[in-house]
Amino acid sequence: MSALLLGDIASDFEVEITDGHWAILFSHPADFTPVCTTELGMTAKLKDEFEKREVKVFGLSVDPIEDHRAWIGDIEETQGVALNFPLIADPSKEVATAYGMIYPNVDNTATVRSLFVIGPDKKIKLKIEYPASTGRNFNEVLRVVDSLQLTAQHKVATPANWAHGKDVIIVPTVSDEDAKKAFPDGFRTLKPYLRMVAQPAG
Repeated sequence: MSALLLGDIASDFEVEITDGHWAILFSHPADFTPVCTTELGMTAKLKDEFEKREVKVFGLSVDPIEDHRAWIGDIEETQGVALNFPLIADPSKEVATAYGMIYPNVDNTATVRSLFVIGPDKKIKLKIEYPASTGRNFNEVLRVVDSLQLTAQHKVATPANWAHGKDVIIVPTVSDEDAKKAFPDGFRTLKPYLRMVAQPAG
């Protein structure tokens, strides 16, 4: 089975996500590993940020549920926060295989650090992969979610290093005439294909 790509429909287990919500599914090479412990702690600390964006978060590793339950205590002890989102046990590797999280040239048994953002339409909007040795940057995850949600609502794109509240780009498929209607406060034309505008509200 080939790995899921951007724009693909997420695998069936995602149907449990409430309609209208975004979701993040991220994998961990194994339970009781140091980098994973810090990542799960950071995700728990960002609960309010994910809720503000109406994002449901799901962690996953291929270890059994008993290991997950034992690991939760370590996470709370070392990271100072209780786990507050589901941690999926995937010992059969069914989900990990469906999402292309196992790279045989890296490890036949453990997943790489894959992260998927799934939209309310159940389509995969983002896929980021890290090696097992590198922890994820969750500020970047939040930034990308902000961009994805903004660009899903408005005909804009976000430039390099964009952050919430900064100017955005009007997509080239929008004519100048339509842009004037959509952005009545005006926009800056740097090139015919590069028009900057203040970030739309909402």
